[in-house]
Amino acid sequence: MAHLRARRRIRAHRWITAASLPIVVGATLTTLAAPAKALSTDVVISAVYGGGGNSGAAFKNDFIELANRTSSPISVEGWSVQYASAAGVVFQMTALHGSIPANGRYLVQEAAGAGGTLDLPAPDATGSVPMSGTSGVVALSTSTIPLIGCGISCSTAPNVKDLVGYGATANVETLAAPGLTNTTADARGGSLVDTDNNSVDFTSGVPKATNTAGATVTATDNPGGPTDPTPGSTRIHDIQGSGRISPIVGQNVTNVPGIVTAVRSTGSSRGYWMQDPSADADPLTSEGVFVFMGTTTPAVAIGDSVLATGRVSEFRPATGAQTLTEIGGTVSTVKLTSGNALPAPIPVVFADAFTKTGALEAQPLEPDSYVLDWLEVHEGMRVTVAQSTRLVSPVNTEFGELWVTLKPNQNPTPRGGTAYESYADPNSGRLMLAALNGAPAANVGSTLAGGSIGVVDYQSFGGYVIQTTNLAAITDGGLKRQMVTAPKKAGDLSIATYNVENLTAGDPDTKFARLAQAVVVNLGKPDILALEEIQDNNGVADGGVVAADQTVNKFIAAIVAAGGPTYDWRSINPNNGTDGGAPDGNIRQVFLFNPARTTFVDRPGGDANTAVTVQKERPTSNQIFLSASPGRIDPTSSAWNASRKPLVGEFNYDGNKQLFVIANHFTSKGGDAPLTAAVQPPNRSSEVQRDAQASEVRDFVADLAAKSGNTARVVVLGDLNDYQFSPTLVTLTNDGALLKTLINDLPLNERYSYVFDGNSQTLDHILISPTIMGYSYGVVHINAEFSDQASDHDPQIIRILTGCGSTPLPERCRPGNPVVDVP
Repeated sequence: MAHLRARRRIRAHRWITAASLPIVVGATLTTLAAPAKALSTDVVISAVYGGGGNSGAAFKNDFIELANRTSSPISVEGWSVQYASAAGVVFQMTALHGSIPANGRYLVQEAAGAGGTLDLPAPDATGSVPMSGTSGVVALSTSTIPLIGCGISCSTAPNVKDLVGYGATANVETLAAPGLTNTTADARGGSLVDTDNNSVDFTSGVPKATNTAGATVTATDNPGGPTDPTPGSTRIHDIQGSGRISPIVGQNVTNVPGIVTAVRSTGSSRGYWMQDPSADADPLTSEGVFVFMGTTTPAVAIGDSVLATGRVSEFRPATGAQTLTEIGGTVSTVKLTSGNALPAPIPVVFADAFTKTGALEAQPLEPDSYVLDWLEVHEGMRVTVAQSTRLVSPVNTEFGELWVTLKPNQNPTPRGGTAYESYADPNSGRLMLAALNGAPAANVGSTLAGGSIGVVDYQSFGGYVIQTTNLAAITDGGLKRQMVTAPKKAGDLSIATYNVENLTAGDPDTKFARLAQAVVVNLGKPDILALEEIQDNNGVADGGVVAADQTVNKFIAAIVAAGGPTYDWRSINPNNGTDGGAPDGNIRQVFLFNPARTTFVDRPGGDANTAVTVQKERPTSNQIFLSASPGRIDPTSSAWNASRKPLVGEFNYDGNKQLFVIANHFTSKGGDAPLTAAVQPPNRSSEVQRDAQASEVRDFVADLAAKSGNTARVVVLGDLNDYQFSPTLVTLTNDGALLKTLINDLPLNERYSYVFDGNSQTLDHILISPTIMGYSYGVVHINAEFSDQASDHDPQIIRILTGCGSTPLPERCRPGNPVVDVP
């Protein structure tokens, strides 16, 4: 996969990484983590509540409830429940005694607060732990040994029978349960199913507590908050302040006035935007703010005049990202009037420079000089894209998202996109729009008419976005998919690389048919096809399956049905769960080859753990061969931890010409800070592992070259998850001395195979050794620029041309001759 799968389909809803904690916890967040080690079949945590005694709470105490799923009593003598804060590593313990009746409940009472009116039923165990009313971690242990040193993986710690992480914590089973409020608890569903996914197993609702005697008390729905229709003294510009972080972050605010300008009523990030129609005199203080309500649908409409009460929070959606100032926590809203005029939208006008360097949150805002500063000072405010703009990404119709450019002459591609040409130039004209009411399908190069209106937001994976209430009309740009058109001679050998996006046997026939059509028609039936992201036969289903024969054979059959050849194939099954990608998918690289056009040289011995080596026929000979074909490059090296291992194969073509092909899928960019990061330039932490992987492949290619006396023909290709100007490619190619990067044969603005955040960029590559003299090469644009995609990557192809051994090279042998039709 290229960027993390979660980032590939940008969502308006919130998903965060383990390190993505808000500066002030006042919102319901979902957190990614590793699955728990096993499903509990008997005793589970059935409810958690941390708002006891807080403002607006009905219950006086926090509580934890357990449930016995079996038809026999279960002793909990010597067991414990243990609690830690969202970001904490120290657990507080409450010992358990007695037993839980068959199909019964067990109530653990924790600390009391100053408020509340209701007592819990008589508790079965009593502790004094003050649980968080928003985010925390509760573990059920079969011992009283404290949980120490388990970090964010406590669900797999010894003695832990069950664990629930709620709100903004990374210590969870798979994904976090909803964050709590003073008036809501998280409860397991009525069937008490345990899937080891907190977000699936628990829902938020009115607190209800039951003890072993069956006594139950349910809190009345008491949302609290003011009903006084008098505006408070705090205004939105007081909350926003003149910097990136609110000057009153963490404080409660009461009856903040505003006009509702937009509403999000679906997903886990519901709420509304409001704006003060009476602006202050400071151009650096925004007059708009988001009121975050989690999974509660706001009972407001655009044009309502409201008073909002809650806690000022700074939501940081991802590691390294900036924050979004919002009103969250226990929110209450007083509606005064409806049908009010909305504040006039401000035209979006971007400066020349994208951003300054250093820690942005510590620097003054300069909206006339920097794009990111302009967006920050208008955070939450109503704006308009007044001019007609060009789409530089396809519309993601699932989430109504698209990217346009406000600077049409900035690194334009021939097909309408914006080329990402260097780290120094992230393309400051890019702007993301997310249509709250949905958007029609449209491709790169289409035109968005002027007049889109929305509010400035900072979205889940780090980046400013206009959440549009009014999306202007889109006119199709007429983009066409490309095809290989250059004539092919009998001795030519065509080799393609294609990331087929998590293909598995269970995918619909339509996906196989579309991918097959691309192989036959768009790629012109390549002789060798290196595939990335081939999953095992049962995809992401668990069960220890690693074989992918059903997946590959279904693809081959689809190619035949589309009019292609009957390909043969080679691959090596990975060890279960070791190669990254979608959990349990066991993705790997696969060689397809046309036996009528090329011969695969089989040598036994290649498996998931054995390193392939380069052997010489005789000490004095330049004739080399692989110790195993297919084989894997140093698969036990730490460079390949949780990542795909390169697949190496030996081929013969055009008589008896020897060719070594290395198919790769380097580790993803997951963990890198976004281009809009809080510290500039953004941290690219994932490069460390890719550089180590590049070193492994480089050293193997260097060995092929050295032992063959620099005569070995080598093609290195695949999804390298990095740019042509990256340190990864410098390492892999030995700064161009060992391998040639073919994407650099193309003009600067045509060097791309993938579109991300409105940037047309290169993640897929074909590299060749200097011994391959005559060739033609191209990227075949059939997916990345289109709303309707068979994969999110475009394939690439090289044709090694016969009759290219003379000097000077014949015209058809010279680099630059296109293999695909021109854009």
